[in-house]
Amino acid sequence: MEPLLAGGRSAGADLVEVFLERSDHLGLLAEQDSITSVSPAFGAGAGLRVFLGDRDGFVSTNDLSAAGLRAALEQALGMLGLVLPVQAGGRFDGLPELRDFAATKEGWLHTCPSLAEATGRLLEGTDRLLAHGQHLQVRRGSYARDWQEVLVAASDGTFARDVRLHQSVGLNVLVADGDHRASLGRRYGTSDSPDDLRHWDAEAAAVDVCSSAGTMLRADYVEAGQFPVVLANRFGGVIFHEACGHLLETTQVERATTPFADMVGQPIAHEALTAVDEGLTAGAFGSLSMDDEGMEPQRTVLIENGILQRFLSDRAGERRTGHPRTGSGRRQSHAFAAASRMRNTYIAAGPHSPEDLIASVDRGLYCKSMGGGSVGPTGQFNFAVEEGYLIENGSLTRPVKGATLIGDAKEVMPRISMCANDLELAAGFCGSVSGSIFVTVGQPHIKVDTITVGGR
Repeated sequence: MEPLLAGGRSAGADLVEVFLERSDHLGLLAEQDSITSVSPAFGAGAGLRVFLGDRDGFVSTNDLSAAGLRAALEQALGMLGLVLPVQAGGRFDGLPELRDFAATKEGWLHTCPSLAEATGRLLEGTDRLLAHGQHLQVRRGSYARDWQEVLVAASDGTFARDVRLHQSVGLNVLVADGDHRASLGRRYGTSDSPDDLRHWDAEAAAVDVCSSAGTMLRADYVEAGQFPVVLANRFGGVIFHEACGHLLETTQVERATTPFADMVGQPIAHEALTAVDEGLTAGAFGSLSMDDEGMEPQRTVLIENGILQRFLSDRAGERRTGHPRTGSGRRQSHAFAAASRMRNTYIAAGPHSPEDLIASVDRGLYCKSMGGGSVGPTGQFNFAVEEGYLIENGSLTRPVKGATLIGDAKEVMPRISMCANDLELAAGFCGSVSGSIFVTVGQPHIKVDTITVGGR
């Protein structure tokens, strides 16, 4: 690493960074009572990035020989009009002692469930669906295990290594009876524990999925309109993540696509709302010992009592926008340059009970489970409600389906007027400029005073 970093600095680069990676992935799919797909994948490579002022050049390679890494560095320098000298000068003092976060994690990959054990557990899940479901047309289970070893070295003295492990398992059903149909799924994910699949409660997961699918099978379609909405905890936080969280990353400041760029210290949400992003919660999908630029994570308060406090920032974001780094530089693999990305992002708990929120609504919608959706570049969103119920006179009444929540982050944030005391987190995946990464979303039950509900 040292000759590469010294050479890049001697060429005139302000900063040189090398990211090395090895990865080992296993994916499984069960349909009905059979394993229908086994998908292993292995990878190794390096990403080299050089900075000159607020510009940068990035090149990735699978050639980890000294010659291959040198060639990649020359290409990255060439993007900035720099040339690698024949002999490095004195602009680099060498790397410090390695910060090895992986020292206690060496055996993780080998203590994960074997292929036979993982398939057995997954088929147990689809079998439990059969035991608890009615009118089942399709039963699916999926499992993914991702192991990654990374090493980051940079000319500013960064020299750190880590091992990451993520496991996730999901169950999905399609139920049908005549003209009535419903499709539901749940996914569970954790990090840094080889035994997580062994501890997975397949019975409880199947009961949860089948109960919700049975309820929604004959649900009426919701009427469209403007209503107050109560969003359940856990995965309900996906709306804040997608519609607002991305707007608080410095990548959006750089592109001038966030409406909040110049609003630090100003109100952007209701005073009831505080939002946090951190990489520290043990076992959470978005937690990490260090980010992909070698910086240790921290707890970052994004919004406090409705006031915007700060943005999530990486190396490039700090250089280009002035917002200090927050340990949020993340990437899918060596093939991507790191960018400012979320980790565990959630709305903080408030003083109310979930029942208080529901009781405050005369007529509205309760969203117990959210499905897929889409988000525009400046915060416009629409999200399907997977499992919903009418709220009438402060009580939950009949189930409804076909609802879509439609809005704009800048307009909706000031309408989140009540937060309950039951914060929970849920595993998810996030795609953006630096690829797909593991994240956690979350919130307590929250009340939105009014939002557009699409329906029939």
